[in-house]
Amino acid sequence: MSISESPKKHPVLLIAGPTASGKSQLAIAMGMKKSGIIINADASQLYKDLRILTARPSQEDEALVPHRLFGIQDGAQPASAVFWAELAKKEIKKAHEKEMLPILVGGTGLYIRTLLEGIAPIPDIDPDIRTYIRKMSVEEAYAALEKEDAVAAQKLNPMDKTRIMRALEVVRSTGNTLFHWQKKKKGGIAEEIKLHSAIVIPPANVLRARCDKRFDQMLEQGAEKEVNNLLARRLPEELPIMRAIGVREITSYLKGDIDRLTMIEKAKAATRQYAKRQRTWFRHQTNEAWIKIFDDIDFKKIDDFATKLLSMLLT
Repeated sequence: MSISESPKKHPVLLIAGPTASGKSQLAIAMGMKKSGIIINADASQLYKDLRILTARPSQEDEALVPHRLFGIQDGAQPASAVFWAELAKKEIKKAHEKEMLPILVGGTGLYIRTLLEGIAPIPDIDPDIRTYIRKMSVEEAYAALEKEDAVAAQKLNPMDKTRIMRALEVVRSTGNTLFHWQKKKKGGIAEEIKLHSAIVIPPANVLRARCDKRFDQMLEQGAEKEVNNLLARRLPEELPIMRAIGVREITSYLKGDIDRLTMIEKAKAATRQYAKRQRTWFRHQTNEAWIKIFDDIDFKKIDDFATKLLSMLLT
């Protein structure tokens, strides 16, 4: 199906999955076959400061297929899902105007969901309420949420401090539950495009091995120097760029708090844990109609696989 055959709803391809799943290689192979433009949907890869540690596409990869929204944001300026979604909409429109296929690639579920579904118009939270709630223990906050928003409490892990406090501050500040606001989402593009989605979810043991191997490669490519350069900027620790996977562990090593072997072990463990959370999210929190690839991709035959997947998605 060509773009010209869908004048009302142009196609958008989504290739998503956990870190180290191989989605980027697959997207490049598909983009080369279908006149595609790859649009980043990964929160960390949006920043310019950590090309190696966030596994951004290499310059060689970017030369094969046009890439957009990679390394465009200074780490000192925190981005958000809404910020990214607005940029992604513009890039998707530009791709369609050029009669090219926009290919969203990434593993940040919140970004993808915000782009497709929009955002809930939650009013600003009262600062005093937020301050009071943030001083509560997670146990106190959860007990309060059970009384004030039982639906949210039932869905959340009792130890998920961030989400519990967010749900509690919303209901106390606005007088309505988080679910109430989520039903009023606006700004999503799901109904305006023809979405073709494939989720790459390798077997858990394969994903763990890839995470470990890739971190070793990052060190060989200069990840420590990259983090050292970031630290020289003396940015606030709460910024997203300072919380990127591997930054904390390498920082501890550079400061002499841990030895190099411990740094490597901790960074690999953090990467594996992050990939596990992503894998769980993509398995259970995405549209059932989206194609899910659970087998390990043979990258020696990536071109053949890309051709077959394109045929499945676009026909």
